[in-house]
Order: sequence, then structure tokens, then C-alpha cells
Amino acid sequence: MLKSNIRSKVDSLWDKFWSGGISNPLNAIEQITYLLFIKQLDENDTTEKRNADFTGDTYKSIFDGVYFPPGLDKNVQSNGIQKEDLRWSNINQGPSDVIFQRMQSQVFPFIKELGEIGSSFAKHMQNAVFLIPKASLLKEAMDTIDQLYVEIQKEDRFTDTQGDVYEYLLRQLNQAGKNGQFRTPPHIIEMMVELVEPKLGERIADPACGSAGFLLASLNYIRTQFTSEAYVKADDNGFMRGSMADKLLEESDKKVLQDDTFYGFDIDPTMIRLGLMNLMMHGIKNPKIDYTDTLSKFYNEENQYHKVLANPPFTGSVDKGELNPNFTISTTKSELLFVERIYKMLHMDGTAAVVVPQGVLFGRGNAFKDLRKLIIENCELQAVISMPSGVFKPYAGVATAILVFTKGGSTKNVWFYELRSDGKSLDDKRNELTLPDGRRDFGDLHKVVAAFKAKNPIQENDRSQQHFFVPKAEIAENGYDLSFSKYKEEVYEEVVYEKPQLIMEKLEAIEREIQMGLAELKNLMV
Repeated sequence: MLKSNIRSKVDSLWDKFWSGGISNPLNAIEQITYLLFIKQLDENDTTEKRNADFTGDTYKSIFDGVYFPPGLDKNVQSNGIQKEDLRWSNINQGPSDVIFQRMQSQVFPFIKELGEIGSSFAKHMQNAVFLIPKASLLKEAMDTIDQLYVEIQKEDRFTDTQGDVYEYLLRQLNQAGKNGQFRTPPHIIEMMVELVEPKLGERIADPACGSAGFLLASLNYIRTQFTSEAYVKADDNGFMRGSMADKLLEESDKKVLQDDTFYGFDIDPTMIRLGLMNLMMHGIKNPKIDYTDTLSKFYNEENQYHKVLANPPFTGSVDKGELNPNFTISTTKSELLFVERIYKMLHMDGTAAVVVPQGVLFGRGNAFKDLRKLIIENCELQAVISMPSGVFKPYAGVATAILVFTKGGSTKNVWFYELRSDGKSLDDKRNELTLPDGRRDFGDLHKVVAAFKAKNPIQENDRSQQHFFVPKAEIAENGYDLSFSKYKEEVYEEVVYEKPQLIMEKLEAIEREIQMGLAELKNLMV
């Protein structure tokens, strides 16, 4: 979560756009993200150059060379602009009308062309439009973003700043009364990434990626594995992260990380652009996020990915005529179809972590049972982690769970865990919890990861505890029900009451004391 000083800057930024004539909240978010992207490009380039100097690597800046704005003859040398002049730090100088003209005619066209020809970024940025209407608004917004980054740098902690700012902006979108998309809380994303442990060389996907939070968290996790201990520290959610990746030395490994690791799909063009910019801001120069309905007959990727992480939108029923005919579950419910899609996307021995509404765990319809049977019989269902209903507030109050399964494995026992606290209040405010000594209380975030990695079906057979194993045969006998409460054993303490005769004797003794007291009062009144 953003600190109060940073939140106030974001609030100020939002207010400026609102009062400046951009009244559509999603348009405001997109325009703010463009500015954050331009700012972050400058920050990232400076950081990467410094890291390259430290490691001795060669580094080619995106600001090297000459840029020719659209419509100008590239054969006329004087039409060219030094890319170095297009840095944020070099733009935000001089009169506001000059800044506005440069941003509109030079900088914005420049960022639209950053991706390689034919890349996802280049394709989807073609429709990006600069909507800031006047120079004064642009200047105020840029100054506010500069102030915002000053506050961020004071934190001195690794954090998905752009994502956190974006999440906070989406909260404003919710308050504005618009039906927008919402981002999975970063601490839940990080917890899920810790469970599946993505590795360099694996292809990682999200079939409904939104702003690419799962892909970004996977990138951060992998980079941490190649970062020296001196540069690794706890992030805002208490997970150890480092971005230096100073031990990632082989050019072939760097290329794999850049070009063949992260894949996202979505059906919202605005979210696709936001996701692409999010990954590019964090160093993935050619991210692969495409406009694709992964439930449709036009998407047929199967057995392609080693890890799939997702919190897909559960929008109810989908158009049966558009569904992929390869689905085996007879349903139009998106919450079931997405789980089967994820199963199909997985490479053999690939692992998924997916958020589902808890109704998926115990629904009695044939489609619900068939899906659960599919996952249990064709995968190793490693874990069912139930979460409280407040985790996705203020956007939604539905209770959810996380399924962790490996395709092609054999389910013998299923591990159940009841996540009682995620370290935040479960009301709409979602305030951070603290321990009595003032330190952050992360709830069960780290406990579930540690317990998952140390799980043992022989030792964990006490169903009165927070986590335990249940044999596959028992689950099958119960219609493949995967709800925690189905197998949880409640322990009731026996309350021993005194014998009625003894209770009566005590009451009579109390009555005698009362009568004696009343008699004394009467004597005093005579």
C-alpha cells in the first residue's frame, strides 16, 4: 500500500486531471500512466547504465541516437532530434507551452515506437492517444510526478511503485461509481509467486493479465535469484527481493528472460497498454501481451507454459457460440472455463496457482464436479488455500481460494490451508495490521508459504489445525468437494456445570445474606 505522503501526491494528480477536463476516470488513469511511463523510462535508463558500469557490461541506452518525428523527412538531417533530449529530465524545462508542444509532437510519438517492429507493444500502442488538453495541466502533472518520485525515493525499499500507484488510482475509479477492472492485491500476488517458484528458462503466462501484476512479480522473483545477498532486502510485504541481478551474466540467459519468459493475454485494449508499459518500465524491452480472448475458439495454445498464475475475471456466463470447442467441461460459467483453460495451457509437469471463487470448491452442479475431478485426476492438486471474503475489498466481497496444481502429476493427498489473515483489515479500508511492538503484522502470508514448502502428509493429519491433508479417496467419496469446512474438525471444549442441588444451596445462602442485610437496614431506620 502507498504511504500517506505518496497517496496525497496521487490524489493531487487525480484532482488535476479531473478539474482539467479529463472526466472519464479510465482515460485519466491511462494518461497518468503514460506520464509515469515516460518518467520511469528515464529513471530505469539511468539505473541500468549505473548497474552496467558496476558489472562491467556494455549498455545501449534507448536515448542513444536520433529520432525523426512522424511526418518529417528522415533524409533531412535537421529534422532529427537527439533522443537524449527526449528524457523526462530534459523535457520538463522551460515554458509550459513549449513543454506541451514537445510532449505532444515528439515525446509521445517516440514512446509509441519504442517496441520492436511487429511487437505487441508497437501493435497496441498504435491506438494510444495523447488526451491532455492544455499546457498548464501537463506542466502541473509533470511537477507533481517529480514530487511523487522524491517521496518514493525516500522509502528506500523495493516496491512495485507503478503498480501500487495504479491500484490506488483504480480505487478512485471505484469511488467514482464506474465499473472498472481491479488489480489483485500485490501481497496476494507475491504469495502465489512464492508458492510456484518461477525459474529462469520457464515460460510464464497469465490468461487474463490486466496490468501484468503476476508477470511483474514473477520477474522480480527470478531477478532476486540472481542478485547478490547484499542487494536483497525485504519489500513492503516482507518478501525478500532484489532487482540488481548482478549474477545474471550470460547473454543467452538475459535474452531468454527478455524474449521467452513472460506471456500475457487480455481483451481490454487499455489494460493491455497498461500491462505492456508496466513490464517495459521494469526492464522487459519487448513484452509479449496480446489482445486475445483465451476462452474463445480463436485461442488454442496447449501444453505451452511451465507456470501459469492468474486471477481471471469471473463474469458469469459467456457466449456459448464463441467458446473453444476443445473444452471438456459442459458449461458457460467463466470461473470453471478459465480453470480448464489454465490446465490446458500448462506444459506437462507445469504448475499453476489460480484464484477462484469458493463456490468452485463445493458447487453441486455437474460442471463443478467435473472440473474438480479433472484437476484431481489429471494433476497433482497440491494445495487448496481458502481466503477470507475481505481480501478483495473494496472491489468485491466474495470469498475466494487459491488452487495450486501440477499438470500430469498424481494426486494422493490434498493439502488444505485456512488463511485467516492477510495482514490487512478485512473491511473496505484494508488498513495494514501491526503487532503489539509496532512492527507490521503480515498475518498468514509468510506462514502459508513456509508451511506449503514443509508440508508432510504423514505429520499433518490433525484436522483441528489450520492446515492438514485429506486423502484423494475421501475427497472423491464426497463428490470431489474441496471446501476447507468439509474436512475441518471443530474442537468443542466441554463445559462442566455444577449439580443443581449445589447451585440451589448457593442461591439460598445468597438469599439469607440479602435478608440479613435488609433487617440491618430496618433497624437503622427505627
